[in-house]
Amino acid sequence: MDTKCYTQDGTVDLRGRPVQASKTGKWKACAFLVGYEAFERMAFYGVASNLVNYLTTQLHEETVASVRNVNNWSGAVWITPILGAYIADTYLGRYWTFTVSSLIYAMGMILLTMAVSFKFMKPSCTNGVCGKASPLQIALFYSALYIVAIGAGGTKPNISTFGADQFDDFNPQEKKLKVSFFNWWMFSSFLGALFATLCLVYIQENLGWGLGYGIPAVGLLLSLFIFYLGTPIYRHKVRKSKSPARELFQVLIAAFNNRKLQLPSSPSELQEFEQQYYIQTGKRQVHHTPVLRCLDKAAIKDGNSNADSSSPSCTVTQVEGVKLVFGMVLIWLVTLIPSTIWAQINTLFVKQGTTLDRNLGPSFQIPAASLGSFVTFSMLLSVPMYDRFFVPLMRKKTGNPRGITLLQRLGIGFVIQVTAIAIAYAVEVRRMHVIRVHHVFGPKEIVPMSIFWLLPQYVLLGIADVFNAIGLLEFFYDQSPEDMQSLGTTFFTSGIGVGNFLNSFLVTMVDKITGTGGGKSWIGNNLNDSHLDYYYGFLLVISTLNLGVFIWASSRYIYKKETIQALDEDCGRIDAKPLDTSPLGLQV
Repeated sequence: MDTKCYTQDGTVDLRGRPVQASKTGKWKACAFLVGYEAFERMAFYGVASNLVNYLTTQLHEETVASVRNVNNWSGAVWITPILGAYIADTYLGRYWTFTVSSLIYAMGMILLTMAVSFKFMKPSCTNGVCGKASPLQIALFYSALYIVAIGAGGTKPNISTFGADQFDDFNPQEKKLKVSFFNWWMFSSFLGALFATLCLVYIQENLGWGLGYGIPAVGLLLSLFIFYLGTPIYRHKVRKSKSPARELFQVLIAAFNNRKLQLPSSPSELQEFEQQYYIQTGKRQVHHTPVLRCLDKAAIKDGNSNADSSSPSCTVTQVEGVKLVFGMVLIWLVTLIPSTIWAQINTLFVKQGTTLDRNLGPSFQIPAASLGSFVTFSMLLSVPMYDRFFVPLMRKKTGNPRGITLLQRLGIGFVIQVTAIAIAYAVEVRRMHVIRVHHVFGPKEIVPMSIFWLLPQYVLLGIADVFNAIGLLEFFYDQSPEDMQSLGTTFFTSGIGVGNFLNSFLVTMVDKITGTGGGKSWIGNNLNDSHLDYYYGFLLVISTLNLGVFIWASSRYIYKKETIQALDEDCGRIDAKPLDTSPLGLQV
């Protein structure tokens, strides 16, 4: 192929000029992006992994309150990307939305470092015992936390999607490279998380919270410098519609207006542009699917003849975009319980670990939050094994470019996660047995049981996340309507956010219900005299039921099938061919 060939998907540089395929994008551009991701994850997990301990030991919050506040903040971090994605898809584009948001993120990290460093901004401590924080100090601390959440809202949905944009779907070689992109993207994320849980947590508890927050703040600033170095070789997708979200409502309104009309017997009689339109505009035509037929009424030809002439019939491609969104909502709903299970890693698992024997040798004590590093270790080991061994092996058996389908990947992850919470329940039952045998009921008494009993549940959740997190991110990117891929990615982030809010709600309600009438709360301030095993048993039941619902939902999901333009060796479009993504989904 001629080295002067432009990219075939119509991507441009920052100034809007067509870019050459040989000089831009691909992994050489993504190298700058994954560097940012590693440092950003280090910053996030540097705060999130040990936040529950900071709130209880430094700000003297109660266990339930601290778990609730950590979940609420984590939920905000993962839910604000909805706004960031909307701004990117509708107004600023991914690059500029990321730029503005990353500066807000960095400002939040700097303020957070100041809040735990300067004497007038943090509680005063004597011999390691800290007084109660003043309302102003609490306000400053939480303001900094939520500034970080606002910044993350613009960076999280756009940086991974921007990375995927560096690969041309119209180029078979680049499309093959893109199959591995999300695996290695998450690998860089795991590296940042590993450093946070292994090193930053220890620094925070032994060398000071200011240094423990300052290191990731500096790292984040460094990563932004690295990101902007790659600007000349980045590819930028051109928005093909002014307001993608508006088109969704347009379809719903048209379908409602045409609700009394009769659907034609053949989908080919519905409104659709000629093939030449898609060739000239570079848009992708989405094929008709036989689900949610009521929405097809939006594409009845001349269906709006009695309505406002300014509201013409929608096309099949527009209608199918709405069907895709409804299908993704169905899958999104069954990811909320798994996200709730994941929320335990930075909350109750950590508090549970503080009650166990953490000594490693005569003079070294493992920070409870550092056990989260084993989640990351298992991820780092699993990603290369999955990408280099599992995928090629399964590809030979199934013929699927990804080895197994995306929803099969999610299903495997959910099964592993159910196993992990079952083990967590069994370990907590064992911990309660040891407490009764040794009469260790005091809130600060250490249970004579090694913290490494918690290791299996951490490791299994890490392996599950290789299937879940990467699979969900890729699924929602792959199945989103063409002009809504940033917003589509927020299905992944918002699921985690709502899962955190759901965990906050469950913890609060369980504490109130089980603690009423003088009863013993399942999640009290003194975990040695509570029933955390009951709560884990409750999570096991609902996650098992959710797995059944997921299998049902997956079996009914129909995948996007598009038409793209084939190109000859001189980079000229010569004809159109179907791009069938159905093998990438679960086939039952």
